[in-house]
Amino acid sequence: MNKKIIYIVLVALSIISAKTVNAQKRAEKKSDPLIIWDDKPAKTWMTEAYPMGNGRFGGMVFGGLAQEHIQFNEISLWTGDESETGAYQAFGDLFVNFKGKDTSMAIPANYRRQLDISKAIQQIAYADGGVAYKREYFCSFPDKVMVLHFTADKKGAYSAIIGLKDAHGSKVTANGTALQIEGKLENGLAYNASIVVKTEGGTATVESDGKGGTQLNINQANGFTVLLSAATDYSNKREQHWRGEAPGIKVKQNLDAASAKTFLQLFNNHLLDYKSLFGRVAINLGTTPAPIAAEPTYKRVIDYKKAADPQLEALLYQYGRYLLISSSRKGGLPANLQGLWNESNNPPWRSDYHSNINIQMNYWLAEPTNLSECHIPYLDYINSMREVKKESTQKEYPGVRGWTVKTENNIFGGSSFLWNTPGSAWYAQGIWEHYAFTRDKQYLQSFAYPVLKEIVEFWDDHLKHRPDGTLVSPLGWSPEHGPTEDGVTYDQEIIYDLFTNYIEAADVLGADKTYRDHVDDMKEHLLKPKIGKWGQLQEWETDRDDPKDTHRHSSNLFGLHPGRRISTIKTPELAQAAKVSLLARGDVSTGWSMAWKMNFWARLQDGDHAYKILNNFITLAGGSGVNYNEGGGVYANLFCAHPPFQIDGNFGYTAGVTEMLVQSQTNEIQLLPALPKAWWSGNVQGLRARGDFEITNMEWRNGKIAKLTIKSLAGGVCNLRSPNALKNNIAGLTGSQENADFKYSFKTQVGQLYSFSAVN
Repeated sequence: MNKKIIYIVLVALSIISAKTVNAQKRAEKKSDPLIIWDDKPAKTWMTEAYPMGNGRFGGMVFGGLAQEHIQFNEISLWTGDESETGAYQAFGDLFVNFKGKDTSMAIPANYRRQLDISKAIQQIAYADGGVAYKREYFCSFPDKVMVLHFTADKKGAYSAIIGLKDAHGSKVTANGTALQIEGKLENGLAYNASIVVKTEGGTATVESDGKGGTQLNINQANGFTVLLSAATDYSNKREQHWRGEAPGIKVKQNLDAASAKTFLQLFNNHLLDYKSLFGRVAINLGTTPAPIAAEPTYKRVIDYKKAADPQLEALLYQYGRYLLISSSRKGGLPANLQGLWNESNNPPWRSDYHSNINIQMNYWLAEPTNLSECHIPYLDYINSMREVKKESTQKEYPGVRGWTVKTENNIFGGSSFLWNTPGSAWYAQGIWEHYAFTRDKQYLQSFAYPVLKEIVEFWDDHLKHRPDGTLVSPLGWSPEHGPTEDGVTYDQEIIYDLFTNYIEAADVLGADKTYRDHVDDMKEHLLKPKIGKWGQLQEWETDRDDPKDTHRHSSNLFGLHPGRRISTIKTPELAQAAKVSLLARGDVSTGWSMAWKMNFWARLQDGDHAYKILNNFITLAGGSGVNYNEGGGVYANLFCAHPPFQIDGNFGYTAGVTEMLVQSQTNEIQLLPALPKAWWSGNVQGLRARGDFEITNMEWRNGKIAKLTIKSLAGGVCNLRSPNALKNNIAGLTGSQENADFKYSFKTQVGQLYSFSAVN
């Protein structure tokens, strides 16, 4: 290559780089409503540190002045096996100790620690001693590394000691200037985490840490970049005994490849990947007054009850999507009780996969908020445990086909707790929903249908037949209270949902006609929901519900949400009974319970009551203990407080807001079914509806649809229900009015857009 060509290439690269920087600045200005920030470093992991992740591993960032601390995790680091549940483990800590600084130093007035969820990047910026310091952190899915980039506006500004700490006690070793921790858990699971540091100027040397390990000493660097990767030898294949490639090999490959790239290349790879998911949905629920919007996020939460802050409500909505992308990506494990973030080797409830609502709630938002790919780890997880669960199920229930799960579950198929027999039937709902939203017939035939049928077969063999022909689930327990007895409403409604989904799957595929009809007959003979003496939807077959019972679980309302048996339109009497039960339970509860109640009230088409629960949810919670009586809310970092932190509340909140704006569980797309007066005008782009429809744009004014554009991704008939009359010149469009709603139906073509506007 001659000098002229080199010059042209360099000029082109500089132009591209300048455009990238300018685009980033414009995006940063535009994305201010999607920034969570604080004016001081984090002191506590659970309530103040900010999370980042690439779906497989991630960390919690503290942003200290004298010391940067990042506690990190890898989602497959588990104790236990097929027979012992074990617990999800902390992995380790990364420390950057800045020389000449100590913990007594004052926080600069211009200190800012922020998480930009529109880019999945964290930044810490401040000035000290006349030097402007900046840190930029992100966790890359395409490059499989965590990237920590330190810069300053003065040469030689950085002198620091960088160290690792293994949460399981192994010593830090060095390989050249790379540091690593590695070891094995008591179940034999091998793990490895390594860092590579790239400095700009100055020196970097490996030295003893004085504790038998090693650390990295950086002197007078202009800046530096830390690359971290972590892995275990876990495989989700039972036939491989749950083990795969040695973690050290994977980690080295990741770091070698990432080290060959510049920070800007790594950042652009990360941004392109992340935006391809996060950027699909935008939401505007109103504008917050500038003085409120300019406050640190924790203060906005404190002041939330004093003045309207719709942009905080939208921020918390998008935060749920950020957390799902960060903790659940294709090829990995599903988000657990804490997503993937965990600082303890003995975390609350093992930070496990709870099957009586919690893991299911984690994925209520996946399909409707256009993150279908993030649903895949959950579906793969269900598939991976089938053979283990068949064996354990048949030991407990000799002679049955199929399988089920109980409450607590790990990544090897192991479980604990002997209750919650319908666990797998609730899992099956997620398997069906992925088809309902995507209309992927190949997925339905090769993956979903076999799993659905196995779970149906378990209930075919396990249900109790009464002399009058009624079918009841034996010895059920309504989570998480009440007597153990037959015919518990929770069990009955989940089984009804399972049978409904199986029948629809069989009809789509034209499969197993004889067995399909048998299941249809069983469905008709299931014990039906009952309305009790004070008008409530009974939790048990016996009318014993206590109107003073304010338990956080409302398991008898499964048929309302996430099931689809109860609706205000098709079953108004049952919907009214569900409302009576909800009113008795009360509006104040733990974090995830309030999120579920938001979804209940949305399905009851009561937007103002759903918003009342939302308002309760956005309450600053303190402490980190396990005390249900303290009530839930959110912490300063917007993590859901059960308490303690449980991520299902974040995910359930996002799902609940979506249900307030769009519903599609009754074979029609219902627009603004539960719009509160607080959001009387707004817009949303990118939500998905069952039938593989995308609401590419929906604007509403004064509680009515102003503009609507729908994209059909699979063809078929689109049925719409709108709060006001709409106009469109679609050929073959039919319309009618039902009470206050306007209904429209039309045939669609794959890939076509269909636009509507309000009838003036």
